[in-house]
Amino acid sequence: MSSQTEIYSDYKELNEEQLKGVKDLIFKMADDELILGHRNSEWTGLGPILEEDIAFSSMAQDKLGQAQALYLLLNQMDEKDPDTLAFTRNENEYKCCHFVEYPIGEYDFSLMRHFLFDAAEALRYNSLINSSFAPLANLAKKFRGEIRYHTLHSEVWIDQLSKATEESKARMQTSLNECMPLALGIFEPSEYDELLMNSGVFTGEENLKSGWYEHIQFVLQNAGLKVPELSEIIPSFGGRKGYHTEYLKPLLDEMCEVYRIDPEAEW
Repeated sequence: MSSQTEIYSDYKELNEEQLKGVKDLIFKMADDELILGHRNSEWTGLGPILEEDIAFSSMAQDKLGQAQALYLLLNQMDEKDPDTLAFTRNENEYKCCHFVEYPIGEYDFSLMRHFLFDAAEALRYNSLINSSFAPLANLAKKFRGEIRYHTLHSEVWIDQLSKATEESKARMQTSLNECMPLALGIFEPSEYDELLMNSGVFTGEENLKSGWYEHIQFVLQNAGLKVPELSEIIPSFGGRKGYHTEYLKPLLDEMCEVYRIDPEAEW
């Protein structure tokens, strides 16, 4: 990761609109990681087998660590400290997509969300390795190993459960159909997309979605599942603009309860 001096120099080189665009991108990534990390942690003690109990807990911890690093980067760009960003904002100030807000549901839903989301994250971080914004490129390099583990884990289980029995295959197909509109919300267009693309910071949500859809098609079709056509799906948009599902506010109340009792406390 770049030193604080290098980060200061890098972000000071951005003009006002570029800075807004970079911050918007980082907030989206950080908020997704924070909220899904919290959701995945809810499988602790509830996994269908011990191995999965441990796996989801471990991946939840990874996501919270990634969120913290992204909030720290924002802090070094004159935003508030990571704890304040994570725990004190109002609901409409979060930029997470709807997909990460939904309750864990049954294991098939959480597994399909894990697969679809982490496939997108892997491509996002891979694209950011070549970002013209060096601090983000350095974080992408740092986290790609963790994310690679996440994608391998999800792909193995998607394949196994889709091929196990007729019932498990049907459940995986149902979860895929349920998840696809929500998953497309990951790629909700931003007013800064063109600016970030032109400045070499990020390849853009539409390009990311195309690569993601090609990848998930390959994995899911090999597993025997039918992937809905993009033209047939109405995406679940709004989260990137601060319009959230009914599930986010209760999650934030629970997640932030201890911190808000005494924000000055040292643990």
